[in-house]
Amino acid sequence: MVEYRIDRHSGVATYVQIVQQTKQALRLGVLQAGDKLPTAREVVEATAINPNTVLKAYRELERDGLVEARRGVGTFVRRGLNSTPADSPLRAELDAWAVRAREAALDRDDVAALFTAVLDEHFAVPGQIGRTDRHSRTDRPDGPVRQSRTDMHDRHDRHDLNPGDPS
Repeated sequence: MVEYRIDRHSGVATYVQIVQQTKQALRLGVLQAGDKLPTAREVVEATAINPNTVLKAYRELERDGLVEARRGVGTFVRRGLNSTPADSPLRAELDAWAVRAREAALDRDDVAALFTAVLDEHFAVPGQIGRTDRHSRTDRPDGPVRQSRTDMHDRHDRHDLNPGDPS
């Protein structure tokens, strides 16, 4: 069964944290089709949040087709999201990398920023503008150079603000 952990200082809405943690459990195979989610009362007792917040999260998961509420019985997983099981060799590699990052004195935010940057680079979504994961190729005499569109826009914006600035 999934146990929700609420970070009240994250800036992420509580119901969104529940949705995200449920989806993560589905992706990792911790939750599978037919599994019962904790009742709103159980989540409230464990996290001291409003029961309506839990119900809102469960409704969003239901709208996504991931769970179904059965009146008087509970909320059950309809389908999983797992394509990589929790015991995947990739998870072991990532675990080892996290250990090395911690030994290198990186804190959680540093690791998250680094990992997110790599994800953005490798899993760019076409059509998103203003993100660092969008790159264009610029040909130079010494070969092609990858340049972030955000960086290009930033330079353009700075130039607009400071016409005399050569950057």
